[in-house]
Amino acid sequence: MTPQSASEKAAPATSGAPASSASPSEELAELIPELTPMFPGASPFLARFLPHSPPTYAGLNESFCDLHAFLKYLHEHSWYGYLYAVLGDQTAYVLLFEGRTVTAAAASATGEQALGELLNLYEQGASLSAHPLSPAYAHVLSGIGSRAWKFNLTEDFTGLHARPTGAIFYVRGEIVATLPATLPYEGAFPAPLRPQTLILPRSLAGWAHHHYNLTLRGRDGMNAITDVYQVFRSEYGAPGIAFLRALGEKLTPAEYAMRSDAALHDLEPMVHSFLKTGYIREV
Repeated sequence: MTPQSASEKAAPATSGAPASSASPSEELAELIPELTPMFPGASPFLARFLPHSPPTYAGLNESFCDLHAFLKYLHEHSWYGYLYAVLGDQTAYVLLFEGRTVTAAAASATGEQALGELLNLYEQGASLSAHPLSPAYAHVLSGIGSRAWKFNLTEDFTGLHARPTGAIFYVRGEIVATLPATLPYEGAFPAPLRPQTLILPRSLAGWAHHHYNLTLRGRDGMNAITDVYQVFRSEYGAPGIAFLRALGEKLTPAEYAMRSDAALHDLEPMVHSFLKTGYIREV
């Protein structure tokens, strides 16, 4: 459930009710939820500030669950939460927003490399669990990377304010939760207005970082007066035409995914099909 701001939750005193001895600020503080860290003492910043959440899915592993199919399922359901993979003393954490992987952390990596680390651990036999979060909490956490920034509270600040005494979750300038997890210094992790999707590193998705040239057939596939266009449109629809046009404009699939907010697992079968049917060729 999306948390309300403290000001929205505070109810006016009922006429005739005993007066509270607490000050207004104390009353507001009592209404702000204090979350429990899921991984207290964790080294990666993202893991340190993840709140406790019982898993929706637990004990997933490579032997009976294809991770790419699972990620596609979460994307189709606009799922909010985080994935946790553990193999011995190795761990990796990935935050999902609207079903998209938007930030990640592992022992010595963040971002795309940490996402790759989670996939590598899973392929090696790691156990995976998926823990749901409210959209508001997921948005707050989406800005956590490898470093904190100077904190500047503005009326529209959304993100995490980390201090030696604890962390504060802000949504549009309002405190929505606190968490007893700390940094040794004060800093902020501002959340992007719209979190961007992480793209797998080249070592795991080389095809997504390649450039492709349109063949003559591919150029016909974008020309509405040709029969090839009608065939192409009936098979791939408007999304396929937009993707083919982007490839013709020298964007890599990874670049197109970033700009259009498309999922790589939706683009990969199109790339293979375009190559097989002769619409494109690798540069």
